[in-house]
Amino acid sequence: MSRLATWGNELYAGKKSYPFVQKWKTWFTVALILLAIAGGITALRGGFNMGIDFRGGSEFTVSGVENTDPVLGEEAVSEVIPETEATATNIAGGTIRVQTTELSDEQTLEVAENLQQGYNVTAEQVTSNFVGPTWGQAVSQQMFVGLIVFLVLVALYLTIYFRTWKMSAAAIVGLLYVVILTVGIYGAIGFEVTPPAIIGFLLILSYSLYDTVVVFDKIRENTQNLAEDRQRTFDELVNLAVNQTLVRSITTSIVGILPVGSILFIGAGLLGAGTLRDISLSIFVGIIVGTIATLFIQAPLYALFRRNDDDITDRDERILRRRGYETDQETENDAETATSQ
Repeated sequence: MSRLATWGNELYAGKKSYPFVQKWKTWFTVALILLAIAGGITALRGGFNMGIDFRGGSEFTVSGVENTDPVLGEEAVSEVIPETEATATNIAGGTIRVQTTELSDEQTLEVAENLQQGYNVTAEQVTSNFVGPTWGQAVSQQMFVGLIVFLVLVALYLTIYFRTWKMSAAAIVGLLYVVILTVGIYGAIGFEVTPPAIIGFLLILSYSLYDTVVVFDKIRENTQNLAEDRQRTFDELVNLAVNQTLVRSITTSIVGILPVGSILFIGAGLLGAGTLRDISLSIFVGIIVGTIATLFIQAPLYALFRRNDDDITDRDERILRRRGYETDQETENDAETATSQ
């Protein structure tokens, strides 16, 4: 803990610094490469692994089960249609849900009988129904509407709060990157896209936005009195703010990941709760991506937006000229000292 505190103090005082802003070309290139890799792998896999709510299919629910092994449900389907892939999930205590492609009436009856035998239950404990893709499509449409409304409101709020549209624009670009890359990772790994996962994609925006506001607020604090600071350029002040909030950003992300990870690995992994797994998985990935985006994309992008402002350009040039003059003076003094000796 003492090392972490020392590291944080050195970052805050500017004694230690990481070039988040200065190496913006490297970070942006890596960000684009990650998007390309995620998109390319998703395309090679044949697109996203859409859940039954989006593609439609047959669904079975087995209640009052003592043995909640999902393999029994998957085998019940494969015995009827070997080439069909089924997904069995423990959705509650003693309840199994089995999802597969659309089955005929005869196939549905055979699968239901297999489920009765596999889980040792009665016919009344096994129900089946067809799930159409329209509900999932409606959720997707609502998600896009919600995303647009959210981004518009965030843009307006940040513009008013920070009093500059450039900071708002940098934040929006970062938020979009978080969503796109998270969705891309989902597609590349082959995670199933379900309505709870869609909700998770929207929830990660709040985590990412919180971290963004913390960093940007420190940037505003460092740059609001530029006339008083004649030692650092604008890029250096922005980079200082990112370093000063680095420990807080990492700590906030870890604190956010821990409960989500508990839900994901304990609640969903051991108990088999499908909805918890889907929503926590998207949030888990999104928090990590959001933290990276704030540090390596949003802050450098804001500095890039302001770099060509006349007041910023003139101020930075004066600081750099002063540094050059001071460096020349030090060189001359060193040379005179060496000559006199």
